[in-house]
Amino acid sequence: LAMLLERPAVHERLMHLLGAARWPARYLLQHPGVIDELASDAMLSERFSATDLKDELARRVGSLRSTGEDDDETLLNLLRRAHHAEVFRTLARDVEGRLSVEQVADDLSSLADTLLQITVRWCWERLKNRHRTDADLPQFAIIGYGKLGGKELGYGSDLDIVFVYEDEDERASEVYSAFVRKLINWLTVKTAEGDLFEIDTALRPNGNSGLLVTSFQAYANYQQQRGSNTAWTWEHQAMTRARFVLGSPGLQARFDAVREAVITAPRDAASLRDEIVSMRDRVRGAHPVRSGRFDVKYSQGGMVDAEFAVQYLVLAQSASHPGLRENVGNIALLQRAEACGLLPDGVGERAAAAYRELRRIQHKARLNEEPTQVDPDQVAAERDAIMALSAAVLGG
Repeated sequence: LAMLLERPAVHERLMHLLGAARWPARYLLQHPGVIDELASDAMLSERFSATDLKDELARRVGSLRSTGEDDDETLLNLLRRAHHAEVFRTLARDVEGRLSVEQVADDLSSLADTLLQITVRWCWERLKNRHRTDADLPQFAIIGYGKLGGKELGYGSDLDIVFVYEDEDERASEVYSAFVRKLINWLTVKTAEGDLFEIDTALRPNGNSGLLVTSFQAYANYQQQRGSNTAWTWEHQAMTRARFVLGSPGLQARFDAVREAVITAPRDAASLRDEIVSMRDRVRGAHPVRSGRFDVKYSQGGMVDAEFAVQYLVLAQSASHPGLRENVGNIALLQRAEACGLLPDGVGERAAAAYRELRRIQHKARLNEEPTQVDPDQVAAERDAIMALSAAVLGG
């Protein structure tokens, strides 16, 4: 309160933020300590820095260790306060119009990557009965899927992740299972400072009935159709957006090779198209839309239609067109698909622009806690552009 009285500029920024949208106001009520971030005049013109966050947390942990105060609960709260402050900084820049929707997603995704890296290190250091010395990092990796994999995280997005390890020690399976359970607890448990993330591990081999962490070889065999227990087409669709988030360089190279082998594998185009259309229709059917409204994500001509078209193009055409193999996001992939002649002139560019606009509308609605179902006339051009894409790729 004193700061607001002494610093009129901070008070003005706070009032603007509170009046801009409902979600920022709710976030401030949940985490009032982040108001201090508004005291920095430079904050609005900056971007998230992973290096700065790592350095700051390392300094704070060093200070806590010097006084013997680095217990688990203190570190959990330290992570949460850092996360809330960084999210708030991004939110303030977003509301002030300093960042595009894509830049917001980039910064939130980088923040998630960084906090995962820090939490993995801290958890490993504190894991009882680990089989490696303090100098050895775990022979372990996190693979991101969905919005994390595609670097499209929003405020409050959960993290779709898969855990794998590559370790020949006879105790490895037991140790890494205990490690992952501890890691998930550190990420999700609610303390006095709240939580960090919701974690979804359903995309691991065999889904919720599978092991929480698997050897990399078992993961590779599952994805590459080796053996009787193998991935479904929808899991290969998910692989188009998969990304190596953290782990040893050797594992990263192996993951990149598996991902490329999966998405470039020979496929019957007609069968693939039928399976993807069927899955798209199931997703659409699970999200009914009110009569006379258009859901920017789930309606025909919405974002999901564009995403499924891109997934088909990657799985059907990346073997012949290497430019489609990189996980560069739906907008860039649509532009690349048109550039290499897989889409009629203008279809990819118009669909990419439409997808960007629908993301902007969705983002704005969520900030204001409003429905993402809008007047169809408001997005007629975007709907038509994505329907043209869907017709060109999937036949409708």
